Amino acid sequence: MKLDPLLSKAARLARSKNYEGALKILKDEEDRYYGSFKYYYLYGVICLYSGAFVDALNSFRQARNIKMKDPNTMLGLAFLYLKRMNTVQAVDYYLDVQEIDPKNKIATKALSVIRKYSDPEALSEWLTPERIVKLFPPIPFPGISVKTVISSAVILAVLIALFFGISSKIRSMPSPRPSAQFTLSAQERNAPVETGGSYKYILTQKQVTDEYDRAHSLFRAHRDEAAKIHLNRILESNAPKIVINNARQMMLSTDVPGFDSFKQSDNPSYSDVQSEPALYRDVHVIWRGMATNLEVTDEAVCFDFLVGYDTRRTLEGIVPVVFKTPVSVNTERPLEVLGKINLSGANMSVTLEGVAIHQSGRLNSEQ
Repeated sequence: MKLDPLLSKAARLARSKNYEGALKILKDEEDRYYGSFKYYYLYGVICLYSGAFVDALNSFRQARNIKMKDPNTMLGLAFLYLKRMNTVQAVDYYLDVQEIDPKNKIATKALSVIRKYSDPEALSEWLTPERIVKLFPPIPFPGISVKTVISSAVILAVLIALFFGISSKIRSMPSPRPSAQFTLSAQERNAPVETGGSYKYILTQKQVTDEYDRAHSLFRAHRDEAAKIHLNRILESNAPKIVINNARQMMLSTDVPGFDSFKQSDNPSYSDVQSEPALYRDVHVIWRGMATNLEVTDEAVCFDFLVGYDTRRTLEGIVPVVFKTPVSVNTERPLEVLGKINLSGANMSVTLEGVAIHQSGRLNSEQ
């Protein structure tokens, strides 16, 4: 995990066991690092080592909302549930870690301890301060100095040139995302808006270009789901046809996210979508809930998704979900669905085209 200078300083203090100093540095910069996985993980793991378990739990949950399958974050959460004697949830996390990293020594050790000390009293006696630290995820190493980075880069460049050749290295680099092609020309910016017809959104010329520029900026930043909302507003508006065509092409150039790459900050809520569904056509979401009325055929897996009912206290709504690939769904356990919003009919009824499912018994206790 590469850290910037401030996070590196905090990590350096923590690794020297100055947890109070490290946490003060991080706390003072909380606003600056809003939405940063590295910040939330570092804050959480330092809280863990300092014994501030409640703060550690909150911070690890924030980190997991950004990176759902980071093994170290799950190790932190697993330990905190183990400390509470909630071995069911802890085991779920440790098994997930092993699925990602089968050789993970911390998960292996923890599962061995849980098996050996299955009685809560015996487990509580085993969890002494000297022992529990062996179940903690690691504090990241501080970043290395600029001088070291430059020296290493020079050596690496020489080795690449000598053994692999610069030209072959360049050819193997991934192509940049095609975003320049979507920049509006002066002519396109000055194209008049449509005046006839029926449109959901009536925009001025400036509003059209502002919406488009915002979408383009988000697209370049790989925030596709947020970009689509602005693109949909253009597509449903009186924007010039040349701008609408560009918006359609940009929409087609977006990527399908996975649980690891999905940006939770751009995740619309069920109520957001219901209030203005036209803006969320083809936008991907991750919603929690329960599955019911499951149907499995050779062509598809379908179910009614009880959105928000993963806690079995609040039902936000019911959304039909269709997976066109085989997936395993347990209707007795909460789940998270990553899917693309489809709209149908004059009332724009919402359905989800399933992409992936994440299902674990621990989702019950994460609210």
